[in-house]
Amino acid sequence: MDNSFLPYYLLTSALLFSIGLALVVVKRNIIVVLMGIELMLNAVNVNLVAFSKNDPSLQGQIFSLFVIVVAACEAVIALAIVLKVYEHFKTVNLDEINELKK
Repeated sequence: MDNSFLPYYLLTSALLFSIGLALVVVKRNIIVVLMGIELMLNAVNVNLVAFSKNDPSLQGQIFSLFVIVVAACEAVIALAIVLKVYEHFKTVNLDEINELKK
């Protein structure tokens, strides 16, 4: 990989991370917040692979696989929590969920 493409990958990654962060901060739907977190994790993966291609001794692709596994586990656990929250409160809007007791 030529070093001239690295800034484009970093710019794409920064854009993905910014969109994900905006979704997490602005939106109040649990599903949209989880999608924002997934976008931020994918931005990290783009950075890891770009730097790995630039310098093969960094092993960024292995770390990227680890991040993908963590993201898959996070998605499964978070969706299970969302289902339980919806079962209890009958909503997935974060503003309407304001108590933790039954």
